[in-house]
Amino acid sequence: MRTRRGFCYRMPQSERQWRAVEEEERSRKRRRRLPAGGGAADSGGQNMSTEGVAEDVPDLFDGLPDDLVVSILSKVCASAASPSDLISITITCKRLKGLGSNPLVLAKASAQSLAVRAKNWSESAHRFLKRCADAGNLEACYILGMIRFYCLQNRGSGASLMARSAMGSYAAALYSLAVIQFNGSGGDKGDKDLHAGVALCARAAFLGHVDALRELGHCLQDGYGVRRNVAEGRRFLVQANARELAAVLNSSSLSAAWRHHHHLHRHALTSGCSLLSDFGCNVPAPEVHPANRFLVEWFAARGASGTGEEGLRLCSHGGCGRQETRRHEFRRCSVCGAVNYCSRACQALHWKLAHKADCAPMDRWLDAAAGGAPPEPAGGELAFN
Repeated sequence: MRTRRGFCYRMPQSERQWRAVEEEERSRKRRRRLPAGGGAADSGGQNMSTEGVAEDVPDLFDGLPDDLVVSILSKVCASAASPSDLISITITCKRLKGLGSNPLVLAKASAQSLAVRAKNWSESAHRFLKRCADAGNLEACYILGMIRFYCLQNRGSGASLMARSAMGSYAAALYSLAVIQFNGSGGDKGDKDLHAGVALCARAAFLGHVDALRELGHCLQDGYGVRRNVAEGRRFLVQANARELAAVLNSSSLSAAWRHHHHLHRHALTSGCSLLSDFGCNVPAPEVHPANRFLVEWFAARGASGTGEEGLRLCSHGGCGRQETRRHEFRRCSVCGAVNYCSRACQALHWKLAHKADCAPMDRWLDAAAGGAPPEPAGGELAFN
C-alpha cells in the first residue's frame, strides 16, 4: 500500500495470503477458459481471448450420482400433470433420457402423466404404458388393461393387467373387474358370476371407491348377487354420497365453485353431480378417470355414439365409455327402453344427471306418436330388465 508521496507500507501477512489465493484462483480460471492450444492475448496484454472455450470445463450435473438423479426424477413423475411433463424431461439430454426410463421412475408416474388421449394413440404410446406396467405402476396396469380389453379387444391381456392392478389393491381396477363379472364381459351370458362381482365390489368399496359403494348399495337393496338388505344398502348409498361430498370439499377450487353453485341453485336439480341432490346438495361432476376418458374419446372418434360396430351399445352414462363385448350385454331401462347401462352405479348417476327428465314408458311414446301429444316423464326409480 502506497502513501501520497509514494512510500510503501508493509503488507500484513494475512492480506498477502489472501492476495496469493485470489491470484491463484484467477490464473486457474484463465487456464480453464483457454482452448487446448493456448490462448492469445490482446495488444495490451491485459485481457484474455474469449474466442475459444475449453471443452474440458467440468459439468456439475455430470458429477451428480445416478441414484440422486433417479430419486429426483421419481418425485417429478409422481407430481407430473400431463404426459408432456415426462416428454420434456426425456428430451433434455441423453442422460435424463436414459435415467427417465428407469423402472424406479416409471413405477412412480402419476395418473395424469399416463393420461394418453385417444387421438394421440400410437405404438410408442402403447410401449410407454407397457414399460410403466412392467415397472409395477398400478395406474398404468389399469389404464392399459382397460384400453386392451374394451378398445383393442384383447380381452385376456386386458383382464390380466387389471387383475395385476387389483392385486395391488387399486380400487378402480377392482371395480372394473366387478363390472366384468356382473356382465360376463368377454364371454357368454352364462359366464356371469354375481357372487364374484359382489366380492370384488365390496373390496373396492372398502378402499373407498365411490362407484363401488353405490353399486354395492344397489345390489344389497335389490338382492342382486347377495342376500337382500335394504337398510344396509341404504347405508352404503349414504356413505357414497358422503365420500363424494368430502372429495369436492377437499379440493379448494371445486369447493369454491360448489359453494357458489349451491348458493344460486340450492333447491334446483341442475347439471351438478349424482345422488347428492337427494340431500339438498349439488356438486360439480367428478373428474373422469383417464381410462374412462380414453374409452369415451376412442369410441366417439369411431362414430359409436350410441351403437357401435356390430350393433354393440355403449353405456349411456357419458363418463363411463364402456362398450358391450357381445350383443345385449348391457341392461336397458325397463321403463323407456331407450338407454342402457353397464352397472347400477352408472344407472343411478345418469338418472340424476339427465335421464330423470327424459324417461317415459314406451307405451306413452307410442301413444304420443299416434296422437301427437308429447309424453310426460315417468316418476319413481328406474329398474333393469
